[in-house]
Amino acid sequence: MSFRTTTAIQYVEDVAPGTGALPPRAWYASSDAASLSLNGSWRFRLSPTADAEDDSFAEPGYDAGDWAEVGVPGHWVLQGHGSPIYTNHLYPFPVDPPHIPTENPTGDHLRVFDLPDGWPSDGGVTVRFDGVESCARVWLNGTELGEFKGSRLPHEFEVGHLLKPSGNVLAVRVHQWSAGSYLEDQDQWWLPGIFRDVTLLHRPAGSVRDFFVHTSYDHLTGEGTLRVDSDVDGRVSVPALDIDVATGESVTVPVEPWSAETPKLYDGELVTAGERVPLRIGFRTVVLEDGLIKVNGRAILFKGVNRHEWHPERGRALDLETMREDVLLMKRHNLNAVRTSHYPPHPAFLDLCDEYGLWVIDECDLETHGFTEQAWRDNPVDDDRWTPALLDRAARMVERDKNHPSVVFWSLGNEAGTGRGLTAMAEWIHERDPDRLVHYEGDWNCRDTDVYSRMYASHAEVEQIGRKLDGGTHKRRELPLIQCEYGHAMGNGPGGLADYQRLYEAYDRLQGGFIWEWIDHGIKHPELGYAYGGDFGEELHDGNFVCDGLIFPDRTPSPGLVEYKKVIEPVGIDGDGADGTVRVTNKYDFADLSALAFEWSYQVDGETVEAGALSVPALAPGESADVKLPEPPADAQGAETQWTVRALLAADTVWGPKDHEVAWGQFPVSARPLPTVAATDRPTTSDRLIYLGPASFDARTGALKTIGGVEVTAPRLDVWRAPTDNDDGAEWQTDTRYGMLWRKYGLHRMRHRLDAVELTDDALTVRTRVAPAAWEVGLATVYRWTSDGTRLRLTVSVTPEGDWTVPLPRLGIRLGLAQADAVKWFGGGPGEAYPDTKSASMLGRWHSTVDELQTPYVRPQENGARADVRWVELGGLRIEGDPEFWFTARRWTTEQLDTARHRTDLTPGDTVWVNLDHGQHGIGSQSCGPGPLPQYFLPAEPAEFSFVFSEIN
Repeated sequence: MSFRTTTAIQYVEDVAPGTGALPPRAWYASSDAASLSLNGSWRFRLSPTADAEDDSFAEPGYDAGDWAEVGVPGHWVLQGHGSPIYTNHLYPFPVDPPHIPTENPTGDHLRVFDLPDGWPSDGGVTVRFDGVESCARVWLNGTELGEFKGSRLPHEFEVGHLLKPSGNVLAVRVHQWSAGSYLEDQDQWWLPGIFRDVTLLHRPAGSVRDFFVHTSYDHLTGEGTLRVDSDVDGRVSVPALDIDVATGESVTVPVEPWSAETPKLYDGELVTAGERVPLRIGFRTVVLEDGLIKVNGRAILFKGVNRHEWHPERGRALDLETMREDVLLMKRHNLNAVRTSHYPPHPAFLDLCDEYGLWVIDECDLETHGFTEQAWRDNPVDDDRWTPALLDRAARMVERDKNHPSVVFWSLGNEAGTGRGLTAMAEWIHERDPDRLVHYEGDWNCRDTDVYSRMYASHAEVEQIGRKLDGGTHKRRELPLIQCEYGHAMGNGPGGLADYQRLYEAYDRLQGGFIWEWIDHGIKHPELGYAYGGDFGEELHDGNFVCDGLIFPDRTPSPGLVEYKKVIEPVGIDGDGADGTVRVTNKYDFADLSALAFEWSYQVDGETVEAGALSVPALAPGESADVKLPEPPADAQGAETQWTVRALLAADTVWGPKDHEVAWGQFPVSARPLPTVAATDRPTTSDRLIYLGPASFDARTGALKTIGGVEVTAPRLDVWRAPTDNDDGAEWQTDTRYGMLWRKYGLHRMRHRLDAVELTDDALTVRTRVAPAAWEVGLATVYRWTSDGTRLRLTVSVTPEGDWTVPLPRLGIRLGLAQADAVKWFGGGPGEAYPDTKSASMLGRWHSTVDELQTPYVRPQENGARADVRWVELGGLRIEGDPEFWFTARRWTTEQLDTARHRTDLTPGDTVWVNLDHGQHGIGSQSCGPGPLPQYFLPAEPAEFSFVFSEIN
């Protein structure tokens, strides 16, 4: 028995892709052939090792009545059986390829099913698995069908000869770890199970098994060419184009081309003797020409995102509506491209990309990142024994997805080093599909690829590449650059996106990039809100590095997505308020502006006083026009005035409703008058208090106590913020990580020394020194209070002392209010903004509650600042700034925010803490990429700023 068991499980550590599966083919739905979904509730038994149980469970009549049940598609560790594990690149098992630990959780799955009445008896039947992690062995009615690896890839088995009308028993043994796990180290949760659809497919006699839709488009003639190759002869019809030709025959007709902006699809049909197969055909040509990626004769600019498949409760088991929600969110936020990091997605997602219009880099199910820990020694992609598995993965991706017009690149995988296996994959793909390009970031010499791809290159290096001053091989210098990953969207951020986009638009060689990544992979948790690495007791994990998306786990857009939408908007709107002219530029690659309507509005002190339609010509891509705005309303003396111009959808589209905002621009007319307070009131004293205008102060310390009837926890200088993920940086980075340095130098524990309280005829002045323990640096800080009897002005003067070698996190004052909820302000909004993340901050009047000001990052950190604020009203006070300022308000202190690890750690207190900041340090992208650019640093240098306080009656 022991020998039999050992022999039976050898396939788990076999580097071969598997046995028994049919060759890969295109994914499609037949118009005629019957199908039966085997999704639903399956019987389930979990064993601790691969050989803990024999395979008798696969025999008909086996009694599994005492087994648990799990949902398929699904992951058993998200259904109460074991726990998920998150690692970024470290393998959660010893690296000894192809061996895996004896402790190998193994899930036996059973599904008993009957054939529907009328199930056809002619032809064949296959059972299809669209995704199983990481290795599966399959039986039907006691007969073994085979086993397979390649978790995010389809596998089919012939089963027609084994089926019976009722009582069919499909048995699947799934191992969490296998040799295939070495190829699937993809910075995500390790989640075993049958997580995509399982389907029984009837294949009628004479039906097509596989076909390849070849299309091209000639942008000079406006004609498209179609040829459909099929393994079974038949005919292809496209009624809208009057096409009716035999398979294998080419036909050229006038067509509308497919692009991500104009995703024209033609309905067609492939008819063989046995069935009809619906086709959705898009005509487009993808080439590398003149050193550029061109589609339909035009260079394109990727405004993309990396997308892992994720749902906070179901993991990678996504339904169609969730996938559609993702695509609609992308389109509504101006994205035009997706890299399917780091595996082919559910095939239905590519149908949606075809329909709604997104460029796709389709990536193979391959990553061996963990081998970097041993300098890539024994890396499978440079070991000939693994090449058949690599070629199998490449073929299963290409064959499944080859008929999608949205797919313009095949990607060999991600972070797998270099080697002969990757070259073999590239050669096979180029030969199989010469009409698409090949991508792989790790090939910096571009030996196997058609594009120079990089991750997280700094702005300076990107500009060097754009100017072709980057060196490298001759082939590389002649290729375009894309950043397949940049702008790491972990926590608060990413910063610097606008600066990248300016470079992409300035240099032809730079063809855009893909933000890392789409969604936070938080797992819904009853106590923690959303869990991340380490929350399930993993001995090895990478914390919240798995929460690095532009949308939160519940698919709410983060401020990062709102910022990205603004940065990549397809219409440039720039103006000169002085002469009332707006310049409109079409930044689309293919579409004109006829689908958009333009509106102007005129604001006085942030409030719109007039608005109307703006006539803008239907500019072709790349064209600009200067458009005259109407005469402004009567001059608003002593007020700040500005124009706002917006581009909206003129009518409903498949992805957005009429009046959906696509782009906007603002430009000033008259500047804001700064607040003034005549210092006419004289401070007076009593035994314990100092009185000045509407305020009272502690006579000993000079600390503010009240403004009118509003109690205030005295404002004092504040330089600390709860470090963001980007402040802290990544552990492998050798350059400056300011979050760590701020802690080293004690900026989170500053001490305030009172030096003097001085009263003069017109002011109360408090002199202090603010400094950290253990260091000689400090900030000499003077608070000067004046009043006109009604309003109170605070002027803060800051002078650094000592050798400050780090920038400050923030510079401003913090105060506490006993009662505050509703908030109104005139400044940037509606969402948060920081120095390098405020492109989307629109100047206007906004309102919120204190709770709504918070940004719910999965790991709490600095958040919620509103930028360029002129005035804010909350807690019974109106606060005006000279100059403009940032403000935040929250029901917990910065220190409490800093120590929290989940949002459920934050308990609202009785005080609302308000920060009024003269400056903030930039955000950057250093959780994986570069930090903030120097112009967004907040240096420790002399500064002076003022606030005017008044009670709201």
